[in-house]
Amino acid sequence: MAALVNVRRDVSDNFYRYKMERIQTKIEGKGNGIKTVVVNLSSVAQSLARPGSYLIKYFGFELGAQTNIDPADDRWIINGAHEANKLQELLDGFISKFVLCKKCKNPETDVHIKDGHITLDCKACGQRTDVDLRLKLSGFILKNVPKKTKKDKAERKAARKAKQNGGKDNGSGEENGSDQPSPNGDIDIASDDDALTRKIKKEAQNLDSKPVADKEVEWAVDMSEEAVKARQQVLPDEFKAKLVLNGEDEDEDGEGGNTVYDQLADWIQTEANAKGGVDNVDDVEIYLKAKELGIEAKHRTLIVLVMTLFNENIFSQIPKRQGMLKTMITSERHEKALLGGTEKLLAELGKEHYDKIVKILQLYYHFDLASEDFLKKWGAKSSKRYVDGSTSKKIRKAAEPFMTWLEEAESEEDSDEE
Repeated sequence: MAALVNVRRDVSDNFYRYKMERIQTKIEGKGNGIKTVVVNLSSVAQSLARPGSYLIKYFGFELGAQTNIDPADDRWIINGAHEANKLQELLDGFISKFVLCKKCKNPETDVHIKDGHITLDCKACGQRTDVDLRLKLSGFILKNVPKKTKKDKAERKAARKAKQNGGKDNGSGEENGSDQPSPNGDIDIASDDDALTRKIKKEAQNLDSKPVADKEVEWAVDMSEEAVKARQQVLPDEFKAKLVLNGEDEDEDGEGGNTVYDQLADWIQTEANAKGGVDNVDDVEIYLKAKELGIEAKHRTLIVLVMTLFNENIFSQIPKRQGMLKTMITSERHEKALLGGTEKLLAELGKEHYDKIVKILQLYYHFDLASEDFLKKWGAKSSKRYVDGSTSKKIRKAAEPFMTWLEEAESEEDSDEE
């Protein structure tokens, strides 16, 4: 993974909340055919909430070089040889002109294109400022106004549900594999997790069908009360706190209980220690371990995953895990557990982290991990199910900017349709 830098590189604060990967490049070819591949452009664009085509085209304009703007294989190319440091400096200019709020310099802005004007809507201070239309990229943006994608998003969700209900999977997904920006500047991410989903299903089938000799594996587990308590005592203190799922009801079928969820968390912690960090634990291995324990479809598994896989770096961790989470979230009950685990995580991190809920909800919505309808219901009423009532209210209070954005986005779409 590339090193992370502040979105505003003039800010030296190590705890600055807005991060992005440092630009990585690869020079290919020679002579007249030499070209530069920006390896992680999609990741950088995602951190800035801008389409990759905006970034690559800006580089092209500044360097006077030809570029591609819609690569099917995610290979963003600039003709000629260009150093990563040079592109990083150019990226600072892009951020200043097309991302940062002109008033408070916050990068959390949305792009609105209407009546030949490009406006940046700041979600921090509420200021709306116009982008300079004399810039070359401004002309490109105005000539390539994206189609509305909210309906497309709903259609994809409906198709996905229909596919799940019908039990059919053609392995291709509904998306076309390109990044389509929405009118407010968000990126409509294609289902690039299809490969991961197919890999998980294939590995799971192999797990079910592969014969295992009894003498090779000892499956017996001591389930006595003394043994369970002994295993729980071995866990680190932070995991003991995380796995207190009081307030969360038992599974309807009565299976599992805390024991299997403790085992999953214990396994993740062991793997994280062995691999040098929880971010290095593979999604497929996590899914297969949950399947082995019989809880891959349980909603409470989402609570364990949030509490063990995420920490104060959750902004960068959600995009990495969204493919696996999307595979496991199949109902509103799963969405509720996802948000419940998130509340518990923020409560454990401390009240100074509550304001992270805005960006977290944006990412959950962005990656289709939580539906618009459910997010509205979640924001409308606090709950004592996962945390105490006071903490639940404070977290929802901190989430108000996102809920307001959600309402305004719907209102703007309705007015545009009229």
